[in-house]
Amino acid sequence: MTERISTLLPGEVLVFVDLSCGEIDETARGVLSEASRLAGRLGCGWSAISFAGAGSETIEEMAPYGVQKVTLIESAPGVADSLEAQGRLLAQASSELGATLVLLPHNDLGGTLAPLVTSQLKAALFTEAISYEEHEAGLKMSRRVLGEQVAETKVWDGTSPLVLTMSPLVLSAVVLPAMRRGEAQVAWWRPSAPVAAGASRILERIPPDPQTVDVSEAEVMVSVGLGCDKETFEQVRELTRLLNASLGVTRPVYDLGFAGFERMVGQTGKTVAPRFYLALGISGSMHHLGGIKDSKRIVAVNLDPKAPIFPNSDEAFVADLRHVLPLLVERVKSAVGGAA
Repeated sequence: MTERISTLLPGEVLVFVDLSCGEIDETARGVLSEASRLAGRLGCGWSAISFAGAGSETIEEMAPYGVQKVTLIESAPGVADSLEAQGRLLAQASSELGATLVLLPHNDLGGTLAPLVTSQLKAALFTEAISYEEHEAGLKMSRRVLGEQVAETKVWDGTSPLVLTMSPLVLSAVVLPAMRRGEAQVAWWRPSAPVAAGASRILERIPPDPQTVDVSEAEVMVSVGLGCDKETFEQVRELTRLLNASLGVTRPVYDLGFAGFERMVGQTGKTVAPRFYLALGISGSMHHLGGIKDSKRIVAVNLDPKAPIFPNSDEAFVADLRHVLPLLVERVKSAVGGAA
């Protein structure tokens, strides 16, 4: 099947890596890992592409994922503030490099660039994919729709280029044993003619505030359940401020009026997938566990050693929050003060 699929790919998989911050974050590592797996599944080569701005050490961090070549796009200074111009540049570079499949993460940037690149390349587009597999007619891709209640599948037959975005929920930064370390050679790409900025541009970039960011977008979360009273809840608020983390609550805590609905985590509230999830005084109902199952790491503290959340946690501690939280707050205060 791999040999048959590879005949559909006269080019290679080209993965877009966002290096706008000058370093590789978890999403970038995840999409590199996915590109390696996808190219292996299709039996073709792959390389990475990004806009110029990263140092050699950052490029070297891609090597463990097996990337042999990293193309950096040179552009005018104003292009960094124009997503339309970035989309045109990425499409031109993809075409000239002979990419048959362009892979992006489905985050704010990737989700915006994907349709722009698709339009320029006159390609097929499939967004928020959660899986893919060989099919007798090509590559079958799946995603969740209608509130994740329905699985939608499409088949790409390779007759036109494909722009594919992967859901961040399935991106893993793990370096698999099958991945052979690459050399990560750097090549520069320049447009043959200047690319004008689009009608819209970015005026200012404001870092997200973990205290107000939507819980579904939170990277680090501290959530509390019915195991805390009002005094304990205020200590949790202080802890989230000290840790610069997002606050989450269960349905019973919301019902008590301690926090608004926008902070409620679970299938009846918001589904979350942070890098770190600290569950304090949460027993772990089926609805709550369903809303946090995609978290990268779950640590739970509960007084009941038989709490359902424990078997679903990476680490679990049997303890009374009234005793633990004051000590934890003081320890964090000390650590933050020492770091300052």
